[in-house]
Amino acid sequence: MDIWVFNKIWFDPFVYLGGTYTSADGKGEGMLNVGLGFNTWLKENVGITFQTGTKKGFSGDVAEHFQSSLGLTFKFGGKDTDGDGVYDKDDSCPDVAGLAAFNGCPDADGDGVQDSKDSCPNVAGLAALNGCPDADGDGIADKDDMCPNEKGSSANRGCPDSDGDGVVNKDDKCPNVAGPAANGGCPWPDTDGDGVLDKDDNCVNEAGPASNNGCPEPVISDAAVQTINMGAKSILFNTGKTSFKPGVTKKLDEIVAIMNQFPKATFTVEGHTDSTGGAAVNLRISEKRAMAVRDYFVKKGIATDRLEAKGYGEGSPAADNKTRAGRAENRRVEIKVANND
Repeated sequence: MDIWVFNKIWFDPFVYLGGTYTSADGKGEGMLNVGLGFNTWLKENVGITFQTGTKKGFSGDVAEHFQSSLGLTFKFGGKDTDGDGVYDKDDSCPDVAGLAAFNGCPDADGDGVQDSKDSCPNVAGLAALNGCPDADGDGIADKDDMCPNEKGSSANRGCPDSDGDGVVNKDDKCPNVAGPAANGGCPWPDTDGDGVLDKDDNCVNEAGPASNNGCPEPVISDAAVQTINMGAKSILFNTGKTSFKPGVTKKLDEIVAIMNQFPKATFTVEGHTDSTGGAAVNLRISEKRAMAVRDYFVKKGIATDRLEAKGYGEGSPAADNKTRAGRAENRRVEIKVANND
């Protein structure tokens, strides 16, 4: 049994059996040698050998005798377990046949990168990529490349982005025109060309400012319309006449001031009466009262093409004609914006 010290065989016993030819006193014969011995290894290839045994002849010409020896033993060559031509003592992979260039370790794909350092040991590749191939030559190993057949950047995991919009070509519906990822890499459309993208435009087919979400702004504000409506309630006429009651012109002047602030707005002046008297008479009175208001506005500088006057007589009451208060409310003028949609 071998005795090991510090991972090396220190005591290495053996037996031997063989034959020799021995000559003594002018006589000689073949003899059988039987014995045992041991090696004590001082180094991997240097040791002390002791052996002893008997030599026995077959004819008796040479007397049977013992022979012992003590000497130095030197090893030449070495053990090569995997048969790759690299001795085990120098073989980093002693149980797997390999190449001398890699200290006995294998390179299965023959790419010059030994398997233990090769991230793709069964596919020939580049040393710069730890032995992995790079089909498109973009410096990104195919195993890590989302687009192995198209040159790309490492930032895009090997995929190209032709328009530089951050959406790689394979996912980009408009690969040659920059656009946001939210729209598939295509630019947002602006159908009406108002500078407000369709996604933010509440009126995609009508141009309008961003301040109004892409919709055309009204030609007159809601606040101004409300002021005009309130002022119109104060336009009162003398009974059965088209002349204004005292103080009405002041209200009309306030309305004119508002009309001047919104020069694109057009208006319809509507005249209404109560049910007192005949319907035909009331219609004529309502028309004349509407015309009186319109003429006042024209006199104050409002263009005639911005104004229209209509009489509705007693046909559109705002209150109950059976009461004095209701009839007074029905004798009215309403001013409506004709083009504010």
